Amino acid sequence: MFFIIGLVVVFGAVVTGYLMEGGKIPILLHPLPAEGTIILGAAIGSFLAANPLGLIKRVVGDVSKPLKGSPYTKPVYMEMLMMQYEVYVNIKKGGLLALEQDVNDPHNSTIFKKYPTFLENHHALDFFCDSMKLLINGSAKMDEIDLVMDTDLDVHHAENAAPGASLSVMADAFPAFGIVAAVMGVVITMGFLDQPPNVIGEHVGSALTGTFLGILLSYGVFSPLAKNIDAVNGAEAFYYNCLRSGLTSFGNGAAPVTAVEFARRNIPSPERPGSGELEEVVRQIKPR
Repeated sequence: MFFIIGLVVVFGAVVTGYLMEGGKIPILLHPLPAEGTIILGAAIGSFLAANPLGLIKRVVGDVSKPLKGSPYTKPVYMEMLMMQYEVYVNIKKGGLLALEQDVNDPHNSTIFKKYPTFLENHHALDFFCDSMKLLINGSAKMDEIDLVMDTDLDVHHAENAAPGASLSVMADAFPAFGIVAAVMGVVITMGFLDQPPNVIGEHVGSALTGTFLGILLSYGVFSPLAKNIDAVNGAEAFYYNCLRSGLTSFGNGAAPVTAVEFARRNIPSPERPGSGELEEVVRQIKPR
């Protein structure tokens, strides 16, 4: 929502200032189709040439994220903390093997079915369940499990950073392609040097529109878009760190309520539930 508001402010300020200086909208709009085709076409072409297909698909999928905002809200975090507590309290009651079937087949688990938002987050579900399998099977020590989770998070965060980085590179290219469009406009203007000044001026203005459009698209649209995507994807890191912190704390011997408190401390302050609020909720969860 704020991304759209920001774009409206950017274009509104530019157009308003242009009109205040005595500019005329038709003069500005006339060259835009041709200049826009050159700049956008060249930028998209270079983007396609520079990135593998998998990353291109991720960028396309991430473009709508600034409109939706981060999905990791306070209720989502609270659900994840409740899920962790129920898992740990059941292990305390029945031992590690009591959760073996749940982590092997989470979609049919009576525990995980209670937490649909977490269950639908396939990457987070796999991250947690795969790590729990190592703990339950006893195939790795806790410090080894923590190392595996850390490696998994490094890969995941690098993948999340790639779409914003590739869009940022594309944004940086727009001013250069604006200059390309401007130079092409100047080349065309050279063929009209025998014409009256108003005709030459019109072609020079059209050429300069390319530079204007390239800079505006770079710093007014695509650079903010890349930053916003980075921010939304970066918010996911806190969610994963909550899962990691809770599991490692429990695996190292912490009580279930203490483990989820460790997890809670990883939540950003705007979305973080209070300690008393969390304890009141999890105390109502009973092992099956």
